[in-house]
Amino acid sequence: MSKGEELTEIHNQEEETGPGAAGEGDDGRDENPSEEIDLAGLFEALLFLSNEPLPLSFFVKNLGVDAQQAKILLDSLVDEYEERDGGIRLVEISNGYQFMTSRRYSSQIRGIMGYARREGLSKGMLETLSIIAYKQPIVLAEIEELRGVSSRMMVANLMKKNLIKPVGRKELPGRPLCYGTTDEFLRYFGLNRLSDLPKLSEIKEFSFENEE
Repeated sequence: MSKGEELTEIHNQEEETGPGAAGEGDDGRDENPSEEIDLAGLFEALLFLSNEPLPLSFFVKNLGVDAQQAKILLDSLVDEYEERDGGIRLVEISNGYQFMTSRRYSSQIRGIMGYARREGLSKGMLETLSIIAYKQPIVLAEIEELRGVSSRMMVANLMKKNLIKPVGRKELPGRPLCYGTTDEFLRYFGLNRLSDLPKLSEIKEFSFENEE
């Protein structure tokens, strides 16, 4: 077969498999919706395309599966990637599921892709964030009482980083704002839900020095 004939054959194959090919309607949808679908594969594809953690309810609502079946499929995918022990993992995080790169390649990925290292939190910000995480909803005056220093700037900086947010007002004079953690807080620390935080009784050192 000549080079020209090869190109013609490739073009014909592309036309057969492109939009509007057999098995798909003019709008690109499958003309055989009753055809059995590999749900595990579909779950995997949706997770791959998402930039945010997908909650269990997403699969229940959009795919018509019950919560127990969806949970089994998702946990099976988590185990599959865990056993594979490759460059990516499927993790349960921030009340959902999301693909993430393996931590052991983080420095190489940052160097090759030019990603900046995530800016860390100062000691004062960590102290303030810890108090909010364990005591939420909590007002600024209560945070400052526990820390023993002014914490308004710490709270403002944590809000800029989307780690905390106002979650209502407390029935006190002036109705001060209450603060709580965000979904970004869960992602930042690799948590699935707040209950995954270690118990205070499990933390040997939980003291707050007068440092900002």
